[in-house]
Amino acid sequence: MNTRALRAAATGPLRPHSAFAAAVDSARRRGELVVQPRMGFPDPRTMRRGLLAVRAARAHTVGTVTLDSYTRVGDHARARAALGTGAALNGYPLVAHGADATRRMVEGLGDGTPGFAVQIRHGSADPYAIVTTLLDAGLDATEGGPVSYCLPYSRTPLAASVDAWARSCELLAERSGGAAHLESFGGCLLGQLCPPSLLVALSVLEGLFFRRHGLRSISLSYAQQTSAAQDAEALAALRALAAEHLPGTDTHLVLYTYMGVFPRSRRGALRLLRASAELAARNGVERLIVKTPAEAHRLPTVEENVLALEEAADAARRTPRAAPAHHGGDEGEFGVLAEARTLVETALGLAPDIGTALVRAFAAGLLDVPYCLHADNANSARGFIDRRGSLQWRSGGAMPVRTASGPEGRRLGAGELLDMLGYVRRAHDPGPRALAGTGGNPCDAP
Repeated sequence: MNTRALRAAATGPLRPHSAFAAAVDSARRRGELVVQPRMGFPDPRTMRRGLLAVRAARAHTVGTVTLDSYTRVGDHARARAALGTGAALNGYPLVAHGADATRRMVEGLGDGTPGFAVQIRHGSADPYAIVTTLLDAGLDATEGGPVSYCLPYSRTPLAASVDAWARSCELLAERSGGAAHLESFGGCLLGQLCPPSLLVALSVLEGLFFRRHGLRSISLSYAQQTSAAQDAEALAALRALAAEHLPGTDTHLVLYTYMGVFPRSRRGALRLLRASAELAARNGVERLIVKTPAEAHRLPTVEENVLALEEAADAARRTPRAAPAHHGGDEGEFGVLAEARTLVETALGLAPDIGTALVRAFAAGLLDVPYCLHADNANSARGFIDRRGSLQWRSGGAMPVRTASGPEGRRLGAGELLDMLGYVRRAHDPGPRALAGTGGNPCDAP
């Protein structure tokens, strides 16, 4: 895509909605939460059956086609070989099946249900072949990002991921006239134990990257964490920074049901799922990506996905739905907005090009994902759960963030880390519940 076309796509009037963005906007106008599964099956017939069941659920839904691991890393030959031999795949091999098979698979899904659309979800640091195929199949929505689908999931150098995502965004923009929808996965990095300010900042930075490369329909993500009050503040901060940095862009927020260690009991898992739907409704979030009780043990069935969607939708309907809003000031109880704004502005100050700025920020440790072992991540930052149950920084490395002092600032022990990883599960499963931040292991006491 040439520079003039990119500039027009990034600054000109909004194009018509993508089918996916239109589905979300339809629910937003009716005051309803869109609920969405993370569902993928290798066989097109099974995948279509799943999408039809999602469409028929007692909820305002959009569909998901989640891709397999071979496709995620670009090994399409092995995906094709698995299809030929009947070997198991953990998702839908989009490129191996090809655009024609996928077009047939999704054909007619919107008939009689104009508010239904499908998103391709994948996890790839180089999604160019995926984007090409989904566009050829008549689809217009996907997700990920140059940071969020590189650092936790890939060995690809960050600079290479930035280049690959730039080309992929430009392809989406060019072939759709800027109307394709792209969701940042930046608010979900590693799923747990990352304080919200970094999740908010990375989601906004990836949104800016998408906008720079021609896209005008963007969603910004955030994953439910350990404190409902802190999560509410983070969602407000995300909306505030989107308004500041992405004016004139069609945006909405997407919340993920908790992505860390999930409750083992069905009762506990459903409690956590309902809590995420209530969090979304109370804070005016437009879309929720659900998790099923089965996922603590195995991949869920179609029926289990539908049950989770209906449970979430029912919880959201019973919760007073707030209009989208954000805090006017920088300081809430947890200071998420001020800290996230500082992280965004620090990164943007490193280079006029957003991709270059992201690479430089990670090289300098000014952005640093805790517990992430990727070679381009400093891995000096550490988060922890404090006595209020909120996520805070124990160590920020070189990042401009506020860190704990006193006993809470001590070095994190292995036992305490394991205890924190299970904090949300214990809070929702039956039985004794440990207090946040205490470690639960006498060997780790200060």
